[in-house]
Amino acid sequence: MLHPLPPAPAPHLVGAPARFTYPFHYEPHPLAIAAVQDLQTHLTSQTEWTYDFGLDDPNLPGSQGKMFGVLVVEKGGGQFAYLAAYSGKLAESNHLPGFVPPVFDILEEDGFYKAGERETNGFTERIEALENAPRLPALLQEKAQAADRAQAEIAAEKQNRKVSKKHRDARREAARDLTAEEFTALEKQLAEESVAGAFALRDLSRSWKNRLTNLDAEIATLQQAITDLKVARKHHSNQLQARIFQQYRFLDANGETRDLLDIFSQTIFNIPPAGAGECAAPKLLQYAYLHDLRPVVMAEFWWGQSPKSEIRKHGRYYPACRGKCLPILTHMLRGLAVDPNPMEENPAAGKVLPVVYEDDDLLIVNKPAGFLSVPGRLIEDSVQARMEARFPEARNHLIVHRLDMSTSGLLLLTKRKEIHKRLQQQFFKRSIKKRYVALVEGMVAGESGTIDLPLIGNLEDRPRQMVDHENGKTARTQWQVVERLPNERTRVYLWPVTGRTHQLRVHCAHPLGLNCSIVGDDLYGIPDGRLHLHAEEISFVHPGTDQPLLFSVPAEF
Repeated sequence: MLHPLPPAPAPHLVGAPARFTYPFHYEPHPLAIAAVQDLQTHLTSQTEWTYDFGLDDPNLPGSQGKMFGVLVVEKGGGQFAYLAAYSGKLAESNHLPGFVPPVFDILEEDGFYKAGERETNGFTERIEALENAPRLPALLQEKAQAADRAQAEIAAEKQNRKVSKKHRDARREAARDLTAEEFTALEKQLAEESVAGAFALRDLSRSWKNRLTNLDAEIATLQQAITDLKVARKHHSNQLQARIFQQYRFLDANGETRDLLDIFSQTIFNIPPAGAGECAAPKLLQYAYLHDLRPVVMAEFWWGQSPKSEIRKHGRYYPACRGKCLPILTHMLRGLAVDPNPMEENPAAGKVLPVVYEDDDLLIVNKPAGFLSVPGRLIEDSVQARMEARFPEARNHLIVHRLDMSTSGLLLLTKRKEIHKRLQQQFFKRSIKKRYVALVEGMVAGESGTIDLPLIGNLEDRPRQMVDHENGKTARTQWQVVERLPNERTRVYLWPVTGRTHQLRVHCAHPLGLNCSIVGDDLYGIPDGRLHLHAEEISFVHPGTDQPLLFSVPAEF
């Protein structure tokens, strides 16, 4: 499984970093880049297995990209080598030459999972046999027909009773000339006829009720048998899944082992999500620990066509996912010296927050890139915190809208509650206009247009967003090319019609959008110092004076 590193292309490749890669936010180390390039060369030239990554024709059914990872390790004697892994299975296999094995192989033919899967399939076959048996639909049809007949016959009998009553009333009216004795005899006869009619309706209703009850009981017996089998199948599946989770046992650098159930019991998920433990990073670290190899650096990259929802570009580096891998890798990295989490460092430290406009009601600032609009989970310093220190009386109504931490530009704040409310109404009516300028990677096709790609949060990899045409919220962006630069970059204007999280970043990067990620986008593109996205213009009606206002601050890039 160990692969030699290719010859170092430069002297700086000789030394290893003092700390291991922080896998959720990193720039690949030269050692990792050398390993990745070697693996990518292998992917393009190997002939031992076949898999369609969609590179030749992305429209072919079944083609799909895949996440790969490399882990540079130190062997005895201070020599470097690297391990390779892929997420999930590849070419219908968990074991391909040159790649580390899974932490637990659920595809093993003689393993308990396959036996449990056959038992689960047995439940399913029995359920389908009962559901498809002719007796149940026949009973349901018979009940429906019986219910219709019961309703019709009972309604007819009730109508007969009404007609009979009218006849009795007419006979009673016509008998006014009878003697008292004769009239009494007639009344007795009419009463007996009325009681007989009531008994007939009662007997008819009881008869149909008993018949329908018997049909319901027989139907319920059959349906209960199906329900019992489904409950048994679910119980069996849950037990099987729990047993699977217990087989995924992960080491840390100190040699301590924890399984998936234990690891995720301390998270908001409580139970592991589907596919947990199958990503490349846990596989790589597990193999290294088991074989006494010291992890040095790692990197993960996407190979193949982009998925329809997430932003994944062929050959680009990506961090480990947070939903599945953060709890696992938090455990596995214990005992290693790891790079600090940059999200715990305050990027706004030492930065000035320029004020563009101020009056008794409003405040407009030019927020620098890497500056939070509101306090975050780990960092308090923000536009809101700094302005609250200046205007404590406006503590509850300063922020009207937000900019992403990585985005620079104009941010509008209010000093008074009633002004805040009026501006919120303008935002709600979309009468406030904002124009952004962005520098994107590549040459944008076309000159202008509108992007309609609904967005939804990626629960398994927050804070990333995904395109989801079924469940996503409407997201619309208008765009226009400003300038095409000689370095294969394009400057564009962006007008967000809606204001979804990361809307402009996803709409630029997605293949159905501009298909050109914003320069410096560390979530959907390639890190490059800063995100080249700037809110450069905002126009609105002053909620205190009703005067139209427009402010513009050019981008520094």
